[in-house]
Amino acid sequence: MDSRPIGIFDSGIGGLTVCKAIHELLPGEHLIYFGDTARFPYGTRSAETLIRYARQITAYLLSRNVKMIVIACNTSSAAALPVLQQENTIPIIGVINAGARAACKRAHNNLIGVIGTRATVSSKSYEKAIHAIDPNITVIQQHATLLVSLIEEGWIQDDVTKLTIQRYLQHMV
Repeated sequence: MDSRPIGIFDSGIGGLTVCKAIHELLPGEHLIYFGDTARFPYGTRSAETLIRYARQITAYLLSRNVKMIVIACNTSSAAALPVLQQENTIPIIGVINAGARAACKRAHNNLIGVIGTRATVSSKSYEKAIHAIDPNITVIQQHATLLVSLIEEGWIQDDVTKLTIQRYLQHMV
């Protein structure tokens, strides 16, 4: 068995939910989590900047001798996953394909709504991943830039967050 750790990174602390899920699925694995709170938020950054950040974090995790990397950030997955996979020999996976599979399983009336950062929505990564699974599904996307900071602050059940979600969703319906 390979005892090297699994590296996980996100633009902030939101990826800790991915870290927790991996720990529950693979309790014997050692995990290294990198939350890039110094450069948060990622959603308004250019693709070039996001790729540069992802390369820097990947280099750090490789220096820690990880056996694989999980990009627990939708924005980084959308911008940098193919580049990192091409440049590195260890397995590197993102979260978009898993999110697309989960959304397709729950789709009603062949319609899926996606909210995300401006960079994630602009990349159309979810739309491409969903259509790879089922090309008959209609994907409606809306960037939700304000929501990112509210979630990172832990204000998930806060009235401000609920109102913000309602405001963003009204453009999708």
